[in-house]
Amino acid sequence: MKLLVLFIVMNVLNVIIQTIKSIATIKCGKVAAAIINAVAYGLYTYIIVLTNCDLPLLAKCLIVASANFVGVFVVKYFEEKARKDKIWLVKMTIPTEYAEQAKYFLEQANIPFTYYDLNKYFVFDTFCETQTETATATKICSTCCGKAFATENKLGL
Repeated sequence: MKLLVLFIVMNVLNVIIQTIKSIATIKCGKVAAAIINAVAYGLYTYIIVLTNCDLPLLAKCLIVASANFVGVFVVKYFEEKARKDKIWLVKMTIPTEYAEQAKYFLEQANIPFTYYDLNKYFVFDTFCETQTETATATKICSTCCGKAFATENKLGL
């Protein structure tokens, strides 16, 4: 029983550290990425040895699969919670004849916007706080025969 608990705990810990390692390698600096990689691969060596224990193969497979599901889910959950709020700027170029329609649709969708007239086109800057708002703004743009692109901005910088 002690071996089973050790195997489960170490596999969950390994998955959590390996997932953090993947994120840190992309998002962190050289030193932090190097440290987490060293810890992750050091622990992984222990996991390889531990995998050779006297537990049934099917039990090992189920534990490792479950540990991967739980470990990755937990890390991604906390990563999302730690992520700063973001706002998307969706810039739309709408032909002049559709400008009033675009204004109406944006107001109905309660999406904040500014616009300016370039004679042949109106350019709308919409500020979307959710994926739904972003999708709505791009749909409005398409409906009004326009073209759009979005850029991500972090709040509180």
